[in-house]
Amino acid sequence: MKACGVFEDEEELNHRLVVLGRLNNLVKEWISELGESKAVEDAYVPVIKFEFDGIEIDLVFARLSVPTVADNLDLRDNSCLRSLDIRCIRSLNGCRVTDEILHLVPNKENFRLTLRAIKLWAKRRGIYSSVLGFLGGVSCAVLVARTCQLYPNALASTLVNKFFLVFSGWEWPKPVLLKQQEESNLNLPVWDPRVNPSDRYHVMPIITPAYPQQNSTYNVSTSTRAVMVEEFKHGLAVTNEILQGKSDWSKLFEPLNFFQKYKHYIVLTASASTEEHHLEWVGLVESKIRVLVGNLERNEFISIAHVTPQSFPGSRDLCKQSGYVSMWFLGIAFRKVENAERVNVDLTCVIQSFNDTVYSQANNLHVLKEGMKIEAAHVKRKHLHYFLPAETLQKRKKQSMPGTSQNASGLQRKRTSSDGSCLDSSRDRESRTPDNSSSLRKISKVDTSTAERERNAVYQKSNGANKSKKLPRVAVPSMSKGLSIPVTDSKTEATVAIRTLGPPGGSTIPGRNTVSQPGARFVQGQHE
Repeated sequence: MKACGVFEDEEELNHRLVVLGRLNNLVKEWISELGESKAVEDAYVPVIKFEFDGIEIDLVFARLSVPTVADNLDLRDNSCLRSLDIRCIRSLNGCRVTDEILHLVPNKENFRLTLRAIKLWAKRRGIYSSVLGFLGGVSCAVLVARTCQLYPNALASTLVNKFFLVFSGWEWPKPVLLKQQEESNLNLPVWDPRVNPSDRYHVMPIITPAYPQQNSTYNVSTSTRAVMVEEFKHGLAVTNEILQGKSDWSKLFEPLNFFQKYKHYIVLTASASTEEHHLEWVGLVESKIRVLVGNLERNEFISIAHVTPQSFPGSRDLCKQSGYVSMWFLGIAFRKVENAERVNVDLTCVIQSFNDTVYSQANNLHVLKEGMKIEAAHVKRKHLHYFLPAETLQKRKKQSMPGTSQNASGLQRKRTSSDGSCLDSSRDRESRTPDNSSSLRKISKVDTSTAERERNAVYQKSNGANKSKKLPRVAVPSMSKGLSIPVTDSKTEATVAIRTLGPPGGSTIPGRNTVSQPGARFVQGQHE
């Protein structure tokens, strides 16, 4: 074999080591400038998220079945999908959808400007998070593109108004399509309710235009759709006033006062002992909140379960007790019940089912660590100050904006896809609004307020009650009569209690030789 030149001589080997060393140094230098990065390997589209020089990057990878990749490669050609595995197809689909949308709109500049305004509006109104069942970047782009197709000669200001006009009266679940679905001999799975029974249950289908066509809003539930349709109608009323000269554009971008909208809330708390574990745990819990929303809205007495996309950090004292803490708030609206003074609504089973789902998923992914916990509590509107500072709860009718003359972007940073193409240059973080960072900083600075001390007293009292009762480390029955909520008369008294559980039996936590046992925590609500 040596005679055939299979093995390298010493000079060739040294040359190979030098080349590999140079490439390794280039990669290390590049990575050192990235800052914080995170690989999301188990995501629907495997991605590396990082920030480079103030710009958020989603880096995806796809291996093409070609000897070389030409600079003028047209990804819109379906032939580039041949012989690719499903992960590479999903990675390419983002670029292909972007290119196809830009190809289908009559005026790209009007489209981009309108999309900026709609994204900003969606974030300010709390309906921008595909993970939680609201609009995402792709679904916003498809809706705006469809509006542009219907009104090809309209300017951006008119398109914004027409956007609300069209989709406030859209007959869901009629799908939104930019073009008729095309046939292909690649036999890839596409959205088609005639063939796929699961597609028939999608309540708000917004279909991507590139093959294989997919529903970009498969996470939307009945509740989140109702919330979005309500916001579409509100946007239509506001833009009508703007076009009539009765209001200015800043009114459209006024943030939703979520904490004044409902009388009842569920506070969902996720905590972990270390920052690294907390980052991983919060991502998993947030991705499953839509499951909790779906379970809540299936209750016969609940009409709306509305989660705000923004999460909030726990107080300093709460973090001392539980480590790193994040909180989500779900607004609950109940149906009116005739001929009933009081109806007891038991949500303990719903919360337990959600906990079991999250812990089971964490266990299957081998990410469950000691100290990871989920807790839930029912809170009335007047008691939200135990969890949040006054400046977050107060009604904000107007919010300072970076000037509506700047194409209604109001954003500071860009988000760019790994191929350099973008539908618009606005920031595209789905789970947070542009003013979240300042809000979170404000929240972390109010630990000495009266509300904060009262809030901590509630937690300490709850923990003290648990210790005094010496609850055994055993599983709590799935059904409980602990949660009693009035759904008819606002003056009716209510005593609220929720039992929250730890990991279900059989969930193993790394570093421990025994199987974890569910722990019970009893949260006593306030008496009205």
